[in-house]
Amino acid sequence: MKHIAVIGAGITGVTTAYALANRGYSVTVFDKHRYAAMQTSFANGGQLSASNAEVWTQASTILKGIKWMLKKDAPLLVNPMPDWHKYSWMAEFVSNIPKYEQNTVETVRLAVAAREHLFAWAEKEQIDFNLEERGILHIYADKHGFDHASKVNELLKAGGLDRVSVSSDEMKTIEPALVGEFYGGFYTESDSTGDIHKYTRGLASACEKLGVQFVFDAAVGELAHHGNGVSVSYKENGVDNAGHSDFDGVVVCAGIESRRFASQLGDRVNIYPVKGYSITVELEDAASQAAAPWVSLLDDDAKIVTSRLGENRFRLAGTAEFNGVNYDIRDDRIRPLTQWCRHLFPEVNTDKVIPWAGLRPMMPNMMPRVGAGKQSGVFYNTGHGHLGWTLSAATADMIGSTIEASMPLGTTGITSVAA
Repeated sequence: MKHIAVIGAGITGVTTAYALANRGYSVTVFDKHRYAAMQTSFANGGQLSASNAEVWTQASTILKGIKWMLKKDAPLLVNPMPDWHKYSWMAEFVSNIPKYEQNTVETVRLAVAAREHLFAWAEKEQIDFNLEERGILHIYADKHGFDHASKVNELLKAGGLDRVSVSSDEMKTIEPALVGEFYGGFYTESDSTGDIHKYTRGLASACEKLGVQFVFDAAVGELAHHGNGVSVSYKENGVDNAGHSDFDGVVVCAGIESRRFASQLGDRVNIYPVKGYSITVELEDAASQAAAPWVSLLDDDAKIVTSRLGENRFRLAGTAEFNGVNYDIRDDRIRPLTQWCRHLFPEVNTDKVIPWAGLRPMMPNMMPRVGAGKQSGVFYNTGHGHLGWTLSAATADMIGSTIEASMPLGTTGITSVAA
């Protein structure tokens, strides 16, 4: 039997493990945390949003970044301090502006395809993840934002997504909790929301039932390719003496650390960590529960998204911060999320708010890196940026098919794993 190592137990790593186990592969997943989904897959915005598949590679993104550079509470913040990786990544980002339309359409297609797998897996494994199939409503305060969204709509349609324009009155019919005046919006009935952490943990449990082995508290230090496969060196529970295991192949699903592992394996996967923030508002009283929206929202101007996670939780997330590997939760980045909630939903009590920050693994072209590396037995499923939750099931199925084609189960492989 072919034995595959998966590096990372976030949403992409766990979905990859599930796709491989269902194809008959022996799978071992390594993660530096004690449990699955403890980093970027812990508390994101919750949207399964094909309607948010527009890539960021536009000149307007660069102009906004320059404009907001010194504004600490801006939706997009770039630390101006010199950093070679950051500025070289941005230069490559600019070079991908001509592919904006092409990459947006392709991302939509991936997002639409992912739904089928994600929902089927959840149903098969009986995973409760606070799924709400009420659609996503994009809201616009002025004509400028609405007109841009109208242009984006043509790209979404080309990718196979049905998103319809709605008036201000129609918006409040779709989501009666909305307060304030709006120019208009766009509604995607087929989009949905859910708790990424609960889904990933549920699917990880399903993987274990299929025989997948999880090695937690394991900080992987080095991946090395050799003639017969790939070796994984790691430290378990912080102990200095490293563990060492050999595999027929490896799939790197390690988020922002994928760049380092790819370099060890002779590949270039130019991921940059783009920080996002979220707050989870605990809806502890009946008035707050009634005032918080059930339909997911996306405010394109503020770059804020929302999800209702059951009766008692309201998730708000947003912002993009280019500041290297930094997990600090800054008050001046959290405050705009709370203020936005108070402004649009004044009856929601924000007395108990849980803040969080995570680092999105972004490629300069805003497309995930899915496929084989230069050396045999090396594969990648990483770099999903702000759409990891949305795209994960599709890319896991893709990498599963790629491995099945290049490493058929019928051939002889490593049958034991020595630690």
